[in-house]
Amino acid sequence: MKYKGSCLCGKVTFEIEGEFENFFLCHCERCRKDTGSAHAANLFSSSARLRWLSGEEKVKIFNYHSEGHIKSFCSDCGSALPNLQFDGKLLVVPAGSIDNDIHMKPQGHIFCLNKANWDNDLDSVPKFEELPFNTAE
Repeated sequence: MKYKGSCLCGKVTFEIEGEFENFFLCHCERCRKDTGSAHAANLFSSSARLRWLSGEEKVKIFNYHSEGHIKSFCSDCGSALPNLQFDGKLLVVPAGSIDNDIHMKPQGHIFCLNKANWDNDLDSVPKFEELPFNTAE
């Protein structure tokens, strides 16, 4: 399988060739800080290959206290991007950075003991097609 991906500003583009073995939603404090959200949604592969198509020089890597929590991101727009971990043995790809369809569903939520207190029963929260208030004033 071939996946194409990019950052929000479009200056960084990449291609991934291969399959993902895992897809997890991580609720650890670091992933919540990374994303500014309830969880990170990451794909994992020990065999897929990453190739930067454009903007590789804009990719920055942050390794939290050198303890293995690694985030790659575009230096212009801040979007999360793929990175290699465990001495290049594991490709970690933020699911939201992939531009084409992903044909697997998350396999589970991880680090749930660190879940945000507001991240409960979210299926019962109202859903809107667009922003539910007027910003044109």
